[in-house]
Amino acid sequence: MIPAPTMPAPNALGRYTDADLERFRRHAEICKVLTDPKRLMLLDVLRDGERSVGDLAEAIGASLANVSQHLGVLRHAGLVDTRRVATSIRYRLSDPTIIEACEAVDRVVRSRLQLSEVG
Repeated sequence: MIPAPTMPAPNALGRYTDADLERFRRHAEICKVLTDPKRLMLLDVLRDGERSVGDLAEAIGASLANVSQHLGVLRHAGLVDTRRVATSIRYRLSDPTIIEACEAVDRVVRSRLQLSEVG
């Protein structure tokens, strides 16, 4: 198993730099986008490849308008890209490593669910 990359520690004085603060700000922005279950579902569906809005709406059981709205948020955050095919727009993950982050959180959730079932 490949060890997970770690976030850099503060500098030798124990202080974070402006660059560190900017990195954490961007990290927080992405985390905010990932707080909606439907957006997480959309990312999960897109792990298998690009899809149209209609395909995505059907896959997660939501309306076209609602899925379009969520895709707009994901696109604005830089998590999905689009490609035009004739009259259709296809969506895909802009950086598939986001799935690794989602899977890490999912392992924590599943572990906690198992613990709550036992207790």
